Amino acid sequence: MTVGVGVVGAGFISDTYLENLTAFPDLRVVGIADLDLSRARGQAAKYGVPWSGSMADLLALPDVEIVVNLTVPAVHVEVSLAAVEAGKHVWTEKPIGVDRQTVRKLLDRAREKGVRVAGAPDTLLGAGHQTALRALDRIGVPVAALALFQTPGPESWHPAPEFLFQAGGGPLLDIGPYYLTQLVQVFGAVRKVTGVGGKGRETRVIGAGPRAGVEFPVTVPTTVSALIEFARGGCAQVLLSFDSALRRTGVVEVSGSLGTAVLPDPNRFDGSAVVHVGGESEEVAAVGHSGSRGTGVLDLARSVRAGVGERASGEMAYHVLDVMVAVEESMELGVGVEVGSRVEPGELLPVEWDPFSRTL
Repeated sequence: MTVGVGVVGAGFISDTYLENLTAFPDLRVVGIADLDLSRARGQAAKYGVPWSGSMADLLALPDVEIVVNLTVPAVHVEVSLAAVEAGKHVWTEKPIGVDRQTVRKLLDRAREKGVRVAGAPDTLLGAGHQTALRALDRIGVPVAALALFQTPGPESWHPAPEFLFQAGGGPLLDIGPYYLTQLVQVFGAVRKVTGVGGKGRETRVIGAGPRAGVEFPVTVPTTVSALIEFARGGCAQVLLSFDSALRRTGVVEVSGSLGTAVLPDPNRFDGSAVVHVGGESEEVAAVGHSGSRGTGVLDLARSVRAGVGERASGEMAYHVLDVMVAVEESMELGVGVEVGSRVEPGELLPVEWDPFSRTL
């Protein structure tokens, strides 16, 4: 029996999700909700979804088992908690929230209600990363890593980028989940962070869409550098910036006791890894499925039906948020900050896992 899905948030990212969710045979998109009802109607018509309306009305639909939360970060917890109270499972875009206290309340309440909360990024469920993670034993025990994301910022192409420069945004909370989740998959939980950073400019200008030319304030750091120490040993240097005219993205290099692996871009589902051992280099081509955004929703649905744990869990998303908040605290205090939460890396997908097959 297919799993009914309701989408809350019909904005920029919803196109990619809806294109995939409506193509997975194990899922059925029941409805789309948005504060702008006309926008919800437009997306429903575009993707053949039978219902659109308000969030409150969507949460009352009995066929909706999973709510996909595509709202802005500032209201992620509010929307997810409403879905949990309605007895729905939740998939939320990253970050899962903007502070530890409300996210912890969300996860604890979900446990009490007997529902699940899972969250982005699900890029790491892509074939590129799953293949790369299976190949890591070639480099021995991971010792250190370097992760780089440098761009001029998203305001040049995003038609409504203000939220990306406010609380819950910036390169740390917007982009950090991809890189930090990948590093946790390799090294395990983080125990301590030390962060520095700042703002390149106090204001930005929208460069695309109907509001091009509008100036808006920047309220969060737009360059963040962090030293990450892991509980099991090993460390990583991470640089995330919206202030660089030189674009360098998708750089994640892991050095181990036997060699070094260059991993695929954590903001993509595909890509090859390159393993360097003993003076030789080998490209490790991706093997596996070709799913994109929404793969985590499907894994959540299949996991619920099978009674097993989902891979992109809410606890993983909480740990990554805990790390990012600790980096913010370190930047403010000027000292290293301990990370209190712990999590285990998610289980790898079977090579034969196929999002386009019907299994339910």
